[in-house]
Amino acid sequence: MAFPFLSLRRAFPRIASRSARPTLPGEAAVFAAFLAALVWAPLWYGGNDRLAFGVDAIVFPALAAAHEILQVGHERATPRAFQGVAIPAALFFAVVLWILFQMSHGAPAPFVNPIWGITEEALGRGIVGSISVDPELTARALVRLLTDASVFWLALRLGRERSAALVAGVAAIGCAYAAYGLVAAAFPEFPRLPHTAFDRGYVASTFVNRNDYAAYAGVGLIAMVALLSGHCRVHIAGVAPMRARLGAAIEASVGRGAALVGGCWLMLAALLLTGSRGGIIASGAGLMVFALMRRRRSARSSLPWAIGLIVIAVAVWVFGGVVGGKLAEGGVSDANRLAVYDLTLQSIRDRPLLGWGYGTFRDVFPMYRDRSISVLGTWSEAHNTYLEVLQGLGLVFGPLLILCVALPAFRCVQRARRRRDELAPAVAAGAAALIGTHSMIDFSVQIPAVAITFMTLLGAGAAEWHDGE
Repeated sequence: MAFPFLSLRRAFPRIASRSARPTLPGEAAVFAAFLAALVWAPLWYGGNDRLAFGVDAIVFPALAAAHEILQVGHERATPRAFQGVAIPAALFFAVVLWILFQMSHGAPAPFVNPIWGITEEALGRGIVGSISVDPELTARALVRLLTDASVFWLALRLGRERSAALVAGVAAIGCAYAAYGLVAAAFPEFPRLPHTAFDRGYVASTFVNRNDYAAYAGVGLIAMVALLSGHCRVHIAGVAPMRARLGAAIEASVGRGAALVGGCWLMLAALLLTGSRGGIIASGAGLMVFALMRRRRSARSSLPWAIGLIVIAVAVWVFGGVVGGKLAEGGVSDANRLAVYDLTLQSIRDRPLLGWGYGTFRDVFPMYRDRSISVLGTWSEAHNTYLEVLQGLGLVFGPLLILCVALPAFRCVQRARRRRDELAPAVAAGAAALIGTHSMIDFSVQIPAVAITFMTLLGAGAAEWHDGE
């Protein structure tokens, strides 16, 4: 995959040495198909549509299976890939087994949710219940979870030689959707999907909800900043005087670097024009974590970041009117969401160990809804993924699912701090900080395109830290 503005081998020599390894026959085709699937993921409402996600649920597991078939009979056997992710994988399989048990109709009577008994009395006939209040919703959520796991696994396997290319792919795809979002927001007559959120000039690209797109744009921005930082390091390395370093940094922003600078501006403008308070704050947290992972102890290495802060300040000054208006209109907190969190906690206290069934918030919440929130609208998500996971899986398996993501992210932080010339672990750490922060106030990670893109970067980062350890 060739981008005219990238020089990955020069910017990341450790990656260049790994890319010299022989690849398996057909692996390049799997990688190209994987990138094509990443292009598709946000196209139809961010994947938050039955048809769109149906394609994802077929394509990504099929690509993962095809890649494993290619491994048969070669030295790079699958068990070796488990060396770095054995504990998260064990936790994940335990969670999957629990979800299957939740949706089964053979659970012992004490485990069955009482709502099935009420339904049986109302219908006047026997019903075989389950732990989940809606096994069909639980099955759908499980399919999404397995799809995300297949994306992580495929990125983990492909990322051993192509981790930087995966980051570059995410950055390029993010720029394409940002460009479309900006053009569609500026020109109302521009072709767009029905029901996408282009109200009052906000940017949402192909997503229904601009808050979800803000998380996707933030992840793409981190990937773009990573490429730009690597490009600048190549030009600044070995330049001693500060004035000369400043000149080298300016020189790095022309030619190939101009496309990277332009891509960062594009992603930042799209992010700010979403007007999403939570998405912008979470993206700032992600960028801060990424900067900490990449910053070296030398004071001279701070020059690119100082320039970056100036650029961000200018962008906020130019495009920040939308954000300021949104903050002035609604403040930082949301009383309705706080009330929803409280009601969700009540539902967790009622079923603390068994849960209500993975992915069943939409059916459970109406039983607890009261006058503490407005009568207008429906709440199909808790706007806090952590609470929703705990409500669905219970206080035993819910934390295990969270750890399945937290452990690889923590290892990426360790790797990025230890080897600062590696790109993917630092990007994965920044993306994890973004998604982890945003998941406390919204449900963006439950949108397929956001989850798939995040799992791609996390898998690429995991490929870096488990390789050679």
